[in-house]
Amino acid sequence: MHVAALGQNSPLNRRSVTRHWSICLAAAISAILLLMLLPVFSWIRLNQTDALFDIMKLKSSAVKKLDSQYSIFTFLSFVQESKQGLLGLWSFVLLLIAAAAAVFHLWGCVLFLLRNKLAEKKGLLAMYSRFQCGMVFSFLLAAGTLGLILFANKNYGLTGFLPGIPVYVSLGFSVVGYLASKRMEKAERIIRRDHGFIEEVRRNWILFLFLIPCFVFFLINNYLPMVGIYFAFTQFNFRDSLFASPYVGFKNFEFLLRSEILHLTTNTILYNLVFIVVGNVLQIFFAILISQVANRHLKKTSQTMIFMPYFVSYVILRVLVFNMFEYDVGLINNFLASIGRGKLDFYNTPAYWPWIITIFYLWKNLGYGMVVYLATITGISSDYYEAAQIDGASIYQQIRYITVPLLKPTFIILLLYALGGIMKGQFELFYQLVGKRHAVQHHRYL
Repeated sequence: MHVAALGQNSPLNRRSVTRHWSICLAAAISAILLLMLLPVFSWIRLNQTDALFDIMKLKSSAVKKLDSQYSIFTFLSFVQESKQGLLGLWSFVLLLIAAAAAVFHLWGCVLFLLRNKLAEKKGLLAMYSRFQCGMVFSFLLAAGTLGLILFANKNYGLTGFLPGIPVYVSLGFSVVGYLASKRMEKAERIIRRDHGFIEEVRRNWILFLFLIPCFVFFLINNYLPMVGIYFAFTQFNFRDSLFASPYVGFKNFEFLLRSEILHLTTNTILYNLVFIVVGNVLQIFFAILISQVANRHLKKTSQTMIFMPYFVSYVILRVLVFNMFEYDVGLINNFLASIGRGKLDFYNTPAYWPWIITIFYLWKNLGYGMVVYLATITGISSDYYEAAQIDGASIYQQIRYITVPLLKPTFIILLLYALGGIMKGQFELFYQLVGKRHAVQHHRYL
């Protein structure tokens, strides 16, 4: 009994209990902050409404649509109804921060439920980092909300906006939760012998210094412009400037939503899937064929001839297609007429064009991908093929069991690269090959 009591009061056991309660505290704070983001909690309250609405010059019909309390996720409706575009961009950024905070808090809570499995495998560092990210975003959200309220009150000259209780709760709880998770993260890093990011920077500060220009470049050119997404939801005019144009919600998307958006998206995805799948298969096939050509001059000539269409512009490609498929002077119809067969009206028959577009696109881009696969095949060690020949493997078996498997990494990289641009519409391809007038007629297939 004395030994059991000693074990329960040992420093190691007390540390384990403290660690457990700290984890539970961070998870509880994260759950509370996640609940605070629900639309039922008011982050911004309206005060002195009569004077505020007079300053805003709102009509009685607009005043009736306004509420006295708003959450982060509903304050943009106030911006839309009151037409106070000056508050729109700020509200939009807070909405994005709130979404990020919700994701990290939810992620951290899920990892908390799985903490026993995490402790067995790679520790709890992932859970702590998610909690800390959620706390940081919650703090930024609360501080940004206070900044929005101060800015709005200063702009209208009265205390028309007041912060709700969730703002103060998020400010206090996010600081406490961050410090608690940071403390436990430090203890976990000691156990796992992980020195952390700050120590990594201290050890390799020169390498991180070289990363700064790259970071600044992407920050300026890729991340800051993302804020411009907000302006798609405004009715821009020069009088109100870029940052004060009225927020109109999804009004700018009404035309797009009324159009055949589903049909256009489906066609874009299907065309690109065909281009990717069939294109990669043909590129691998021709790369293998050329790699098996023994004559050096024939090999270079074949490679050049296949690669040349890649440099042909779509304008030239349109001329080639027109001269082949035009009804009166096209090559195919002249051939059919010479053998006594009826002409085909390609340009007024939509069913032909999915095949024509696919064939000419693949013909044009075949050489580029083929060169990539051919370079991979060239880099394969000849020892594999020599060993296979000694074992009596035929040329087809060498291709099947050596060449194709070793092309898999290149195929995966090119496939992922192509999937990243699957929503890119090949506008120039369709516009040049089909033309504007016929594109309208063939909209079902394009």
